[in-house]
Amino acid sequence: MGECGVNIWFSLDVLYLIGTASFTISGYLIGARKRFDLLGVMILALLTAIGGGVIRDVLVNRIPRVFVDISPFYTIFATLGLAWLIKLQHKNKGVLFKLFIVADSIGLVAFSLAGAQLGIDLQLNLFGVCALSFITAIGGGLVRDMMVNDVPFILHEDFYGTVSILMALLLVLAYQLGFAGAAVTWVLFSLGLTLRLVAHKSELSLPKVDC
Repeated sequence: MGECGVNIWFSLDVLYLIGTASFTISGYLIGARKRFDLLGVMILALLTAIGGGVIRDVLVNRIPRVFVDISPFYTIFATLGLAWLIKLQHKNKGVLFKLFIVADSIGLVAFSLAGAQLGIDLQLNLFGVCALSFITAIGGGLVRDMMVNDVPFILHEDFYGTVSILMALLLVLAYQLGFAGAAVTWVLFSLGLTLRLVAHKSELSLPKVDC
């Protein structure tokens, strides 16, 4: 693997751990809001953080990363420990809602790029790359919301899954134009996160189907 390839994977590994920590926080906050016990919160945070990646890896006939790489668990439990230590769940409800949106958005964009990169490395077609990006990004949140009997974000939230697909398309385009690299990965991450947060704040959404 050349220097460019090493840089890309280093960036994606960092993004993967950032996404893991962010989804852990989102799962923790939902579990605390639902008044789960300690084990319940841990299970919800864990499934939120690793769910999408496990589903993705099963689809491409690959041993899930969390079965061979312990680093995600270090990240998950360190994040949970810090959240518990600072009593994050006791903060102002308005602050917690904003934190949840930011954490969930970071996880969404980071995992979208990680999933798309795997699809590109496996030489999948455009649909395959977008599918892996989408599944990696929304899988954990989908499991989280279904476990607590909430309507999954992907079914109603503004520009949620759309951001994931857009990130995949832009990463494929970058590769086709010969611009793939660590810098491009971080630019796309910043762009995707900005788009998601602006869309949420502005309440932008796709057209709804009227009855």
